[in-house]
Amino acid sequence: MNKYQSLALQLKQQICEQIWRSGEKIPSVRACSRQAQVSTATVLQAYQLLETEGWLVAKPQSGYLVATNIRQVIQAEGETPPPDAPPMRINDLLYDVFQRTKSSDFMPFSSAFPEANLFPQQELVRSLASASRKMKENSALTNLPPGSYELRRLIAQRYVQQGLSVKPDDIVITTGGLEALNLSLQAVTQPGDYVAIESPTFYGALQAIERLKLIPVEIPASVTSGLDLDVLEEKLAAYPIKACWLMTNFQNPLGYSLSNAQKQRLVSLLNRHEAYLIEDDVYSELYFSEQKPLPAKAFDPQDRVLLCSSFSKCLSPGFRIGWVVAGKLSDQIQRQQFLSTISSSVPAQLGISHYLLHGGYDNHLRKLRTTLQHRKTAMITAIKQAFPKQTQVSDPDGGYVVWLSFPPPFDCQKFYELASQANIAIAPGTIFSLQQDARQHIRLNYSYPLNPKTLTAINTLGDLAARCLRSESEASS
Repeated sequence: MNKYQSLALQLKQQICEQIWRSGEKIPSVRACSRQAQVSTATVLQAYQLLETEGWLVAKPQSGYLVATNIRQVIQAEGETPPPDAPPMRINDLLYDVFQRTKSSDFMPFSSAFPEANLFPQQELVRSLASASRKMKENSALTNLPPGSYELRRLIAQRYVQQGLSVKPDDIVITTGGLEALNLSLQAVTQPGDYVAIESPTFYGALQAIERLKLIPVEIPASVTSGLDLDVLEEKLAAYPIKACWLMTNFQNPLGYSLSNAQKQRLVSLLNRHEAYLIEDDVYSELYFSEQKPLPAKAFDPQDRVLLCSSFSKCLSPGFRIGWVVAGKLSDQIQRQQFLSTISSSVPAQLGISHYLLHGGYDNHLRKLRTTLQHRKTAMITAIKQAFPKQTQVSDPDGGYVVWLSFPPPFDCQKFYELASQANIAIAPGTIFSLQQDARQHIRLNYSYPLNPKTLTAINTLGDLAARCLRSESEASS
């Protein structure tokens, strides 16, 4: 066997072992040459062989990527593909979803953020530049946790205007909303504790529970009625649940919001059982009604709700600035933050503070909400025209995602692979729930304008959904 054939065989084995996943870039020719201690010509021969056999795809100015249809290629060669069962762990599947979303070749319907053009990028850059010029030499120290006082004051101001009693000292600035949520969960749990979550839920909750070795207690939720508080009450009585990680406004992925009465009952239930609520409220500014919805924190007399949010969904994903209204747990969360990220980016904190004061934040939010509402209507209309009639699609009052449900038998994992082959990234239901019926759902991001490219992608997904339903029905008959 020649050197290049031997190298190609090694790479095939690595791909079968998922060291290199579908859509992922493999090492450059020079990097592989150094690592394998062979000439660049040998590596290039090996890569070109794998490209010819369908294992790799050459992308100009980017190098070689693993083919998106790699499972079919592996099976066609009689190799052992990555196993279908047991199912992929949440973190593994999420990594695969995000890898495909990053590619500029893909239509990013799986994205966790609104379309980038919806954010005031130039204004934020100017605010960052202005704040950086005025930044004092000791800013890195004075803005350590709990973070910039001015930013915490401005955030508290917005809560007070909504009727919540929040002080700047109640707030801890974090590196994005996910850090706020993770620090909050760590503050109130130990490994082996029970944590209640929605089903389906935001995948970040499943990631955190997996990482912290906690035990999830799934509470059913639906597009129409939201979180089942009766089941939650039963679970609180049956298990020593230490915390609940929930979204009460524009829940991801279902899109529902709890009523004020439901929020009040939720907090009352948790207080009765001495459990904390970690409230993920990152979508609260993206409402389509006349009034911003209250968080459950508004009904929290015992200070047992840790209210988490960020600017990532409504202003700037790249700045990675979030916060937690931590109240009496503020000091504990700050100590944990010192052990992990130390603090959030000081220039980003100061830049956002400057923008909130001078950049017209509320005007931006009004435009953003109007645009998202129009795009939601257009997307739902297109879905109803393109997808099989049995498809159910949510119609949320805020946020930027819709939840599609299909009749059984439907396998969102197969649909996900087919969509990927068409260069369309979707979020399969299996990243939002551990339950088997998660396979009947997908989530789509509707923040993109309905132009010919977007409409073509929706029509393609509709055709693929019809094909999946037909093939699954034929297989089960």
